[in-house]
Amino acid sequence: MAAFWQQRGRRQENGGLGSVIDGLGSVFDVLLANARLVLGVSGAAVLAIATLAVKRLIDRATSPRDEGNPKAEQKSLEESWQDLTLIKTTPKPPKKQRREDLSEPLLSPARPLVPDPRGCSAPQGAPQVTSSPLRCLTLQEKLLSHSSQLAVPEIQASLVPQLSRSICTQLQNFLRSKYPELPFGRLSLSGALLDGLEVLAADYIHLMLPVVLDAGLWSLISGEDTVVRNPQYWMIKRIDLGYFPRGCSPWDRFMVGRYLSSSVLNETLHKLLVASINWPAIGGLLGCAIHPVVASRELKLEVKHDQVELSITLFPVVEMEGKVLLAVPPEGLVENLWLESFYRAEVSRVKELDAGDGGARQLCLRILNGACRSQPSLHKLGGSPMAHVILHLSDTASDWAEESLADRFQQVLEELVASLEKGVLPSYFNPKVNLFSGLLEEEIDEMGFVLYRAISEPEVLL
Repeated sequence: MAAFWQQRGRRQENGGLGSVIDGLGSVFDVLLANARLVLGVSGAAVLAIATLAVKRLIDRATSPRDEGNPKAEQKSLEESWQDLTLIKTTPKPPKKQRREDLSEPLLSPARPLVPDPRGCSAPQGAPQVTSSPLRCLTLQEKLLSHSSQLAVPEIQASLVPQLSRSICTQLQNFLRSKYPELPFGRLSLSGALLDGLEVLAADYIHLMLPVVLDAGLWSLISGEDTVVRNPQYWMIKRIDLGYFPRGCSPWDRFMVGRYLSSSVLNETLHKLLVASINWPAIGGLLGCAIHPVVASRELKLEVKHDQVELSITLFPVVEMEGKVLLAVPPEGLVENLWLESFYRAEVSRVKELDAGDGGARQLCLRILNGACRSQPSLHKLGGSPMAHVILHLSDTASDWAEESLADRFQQVLEELVASLEKGVLPSYFNPKVNLFSGLLEEEIDEMGFVLYRAISEPEVLL
C-alpha cells in the first residue's frame, strides 16, 4: 500500500500525468474491446500491435528510473526505439476499392526488393521460388492457339476416306448392274475433309454421282425465268423433240413435262438405297453397320464403325455450260429445279489466292467453320457463306499473311454482321445469288446477335 501511494505521489508530481495516462489506458481498452466488431480481424490485429507499443512507451516513461544504473537507461532508450519501429512497420489494412480504380490496370510493375541491412540470408537448402509474370494473350495468339485444337483426330482422318471409298465402290458396281442403260459417271468423294478444311470431327462426307447428259438434247434455263425467281436454281430442258423424239435420251424417263426432274431421279435412287441394296452384307464385309435413312428427303446413309460414326449423302450432279448442278430441289411443289453448287469453285479460288501470296485464308476459314460447328445458332453460316465472305474481303484487303490473321478475322465478323443486317450475302461467283435467301428472319436475328457480340469479344467464338 505504501508503494502504491508512493507511486501515485510521483505521478502527481509530474504535473497530473498519471490521470491522463489512466484515461488513455481506459480508451485503449475500449478500442481493443470493440476493434474486432468495427475493423474486422485484420484491422483489430493492426490496432492491437500499435496500442501495445504505445502502452509500453508510456509504462517506461512513468516507471521509476534507476538513476544510478546507466545501462538500464540505455536499455530503456533502445526498447523505446524498437517500439517506435514496430508502430512504423505495422502493415496498413487494404483500403476499400473505389469505382474509379476499376479502370486502372490490375497488375502494377513490381518494385525492386530492398536488401535487408542486417544481412539475413535464407537457410541453405531452401527452395528458390521464382514467380513468372502473368501474360495476357493477344487475339492473334489466341487464334493461332485455337487453330491447333481444331484438327480432326488422326484415326478419323484416315478411316473415314477409306470407309467412304469402299462404300462408293460397292454402290458404283450395284448401279452399273441395276441400270446399265443409264450413263452414270464415276462416283467420287467430296467434302471439307478431303480439302483440308474439315475441323473437330470427320462425321460427314458427300458422294457425287455424275449424270451424263447429251448437250445436244438438253439446255439450261435460269431460275430467274421460273416461278421461284431464284438465280441459284436452274431447270434442265429437253430440246429438239421434233427431231429427237422422247426416248432418244436414256434420261427421258425422269422427265416431268419437258424438264429433267431432280425429284423423280431422287425418288428412284432413294428406293434403290432403301430396298434394293443388301447393306447388312456390305457392312459385314467392311466391318461396320450401314443403314439407309428412310425418312430423309436426302439420299443418306448412316455408317457406324467401332471408331467412327459417319453420315454419307449421295448427290446426283449435272455439269453443263460451266455450272455444277445438284439434284436438291427446294421444298414445295416445284420439282424440276436443280441447285447450283459453288463449293468446288470456292475451294479452288481460296487455295489459289493463298498459293499466290502465302496467305492465311484457309486458316481463317477453318477457325470460322470451327466456331460455326460449336455454336448451334451459327450452323447454317459454316461452309459456303464463310468462304464467300473471305473471297469478297480478299478483293479489298491485300494483306493475308499469318501475322495479320487477327485483323482479317475481325473484318470477316464485321462483314458478316453487315450482311446479316441487310439480309443479303451476294455470291462471289454470281452477284445475283443471295446466299441468305434460305434463312428465316429469326435465324438471321440470332446469328446477328451472336456475331455482333463477337466483334467486341471474339473469344466467345473460340
